[in-house]
Amino acid sequence: MVKRVVIPQEFQEAAEKLNMSPAIFSGNHIFLSGMTGADMSGNMPEDPEAQFRNTFKKIACILHEANLDLDAIVEMTSYHIGLREHFELFDSIRLELFSKPYPAWTAIEAAALRREGAIVEVRAVVSANYGG
Repeated sequence: MVKRVVIPQEFQEAAEKLNMSPAIFSGNHIFLSGMTGADMSGNMPEDPEAQFRNTFKKIACILHEANLDLDAIVEMTSYHIGLREHFELFDSIRLELFSKPYPAWTAIEAAALRREGAIVEVRAVVSANYGG
């Protein structure tokens, strides 16, 4: 099976620096690397809401490069520092951005994330054949 990389221009430098792919097409699915709440310039805000919105904005940017949108996500895993402190805020933003049928979702409390200051990281599996 052939793998095809999805790298929006905004992610080119980071992908090269980290030797990773923001997303990979494999078969009928796209597998997204975990995205944290840093903005597109790499700055990590302290505000949880800004981090959550940045995370989904970056995921949407990757999906746009693949001619898809957030509704193409079929499975999502979110990793949280302080899950109970910000779960309701994260969930309200999630519900603002997704529509029925909602993706399968697992939320996990983590001891640490790679990116300093990050309180969330989200990875996703996307249907490459999503037709809306």
